Amino acid sequence: MLRLPKFEVLKPTSVEETVDLIRSLDGETRFIAGGTDLNPNMKHRLFTPDYVIALGGVAELHGIQIAADGSMRIGAMTTLTNVNEATEIASRYPALAQAAGLVSGPQLRNMGTLGGNVMLDTRCQWYNQTYFWRKALGFCMKKDGTVCHVVEGGSKCVAAASNDSAPVLITLNAELEFASAPSSLMTFGSSGSDGSVTRKHIPIADLYKADGIWNKNVAPTDLLVAIHIPAPSANHRSAYSKLRDRGSIDFPLFGIAVRLDLDDNNTITDAAVCAVALQARPWPLKKAASLLIGKTVGSNEYSEAVELVAALAAKQCRPMPNIPGDHEYRHAMVPVFTRRAFRAIAAQ
Repeated sequence: MLRLPKFEVLKPTSVEETVDLIRSLDGETRFIAGGTDLNPNMKHRLFTPDYVIALGGVAELHGIQIAADGSMRIGAMTTLTNVNEATEIASRYPALAQAAGLVSGPQLRNMGTLGGNVMLDTRCQWYNQTYFWRKALGFCMKKDGTVCHVVEGGSKCVAAASNDSAPVLITLNAELEFASAPSSLMTFGSSGSDGSVTRKHIPIADLYKADGIWNKNVAPTDLLVAIHIPAPSANHRSAYSKLRDRGSIDFPLFGIAVRLDLDDNNTITDAAVCAVALQARPWPLKKAASLLIGKTVGSNEYSEAVELVAALAAKQCRPMPNIPGDHEYRHAMVPVFTRRAFRAIAAQ
């Protein structure tokens, strides 16, 4: 039986109290939202915090609101089930509702949160194992060791970003609202402070970096408060396609999100494509997206452009043996699942 290490649980009721706790505690501290990833990682001794701050009682982190300008605010503690089932999300951002519904299984979606998925730790088949297993191998550079078992002689961890929501939110140009003690956040993005708490809005495309040990440009103790999504265009279409071994539970072996904005004639005026489960950060495919501009959905020209996008995605997306599943098979599935995302859009 795998047991949790000893730690103290703290239960703040406001963002300000949460930040005050982070500032005052002496020792390793982790946030816990739904716990669907943190708890097994703690059992595997990947994290051994002295303190765990439970965020369920922080009211500001919950709920879905639509602003007067049509933009949407989703609290970081909003469950994946709620994101999947909310009609206001499905009607405005279908890919986000779809991606949330493809995370794990129903029980874990009932506990897991959108914020937790955005901040998900990178994964690797050499890292997400028990302490006994990792010790027998000699550990790895992400935890307790110095070598990479994926890239021989590699100097940088290549554990993969595996969060289904991230590529969708990147295609939607979402911004993330963080709170922290003053001066603890990164230097870019718009910010404001009330003296004890600094609030900062960061484009999600700027959150991730190519470092599998910690793939985010914020500290682990910076609190994700909410996800802000701009109002969709009048003719917005989006879809998310996910490769996994089983129809439930599994993390993505490959995932791809697509967003198209159309005019009244179904001609594409703007497009975004983003892949995940390849490397330490989600991978926007900007050149592929540019091939779609000016094409009319349903036309032969559109079908030809989709084939070009699928081929370019296969060229740019090169899975490594960093997560379970044969990496050559995963690569062969890149154009297949890219086409599936576009077929889903055409059917909307």
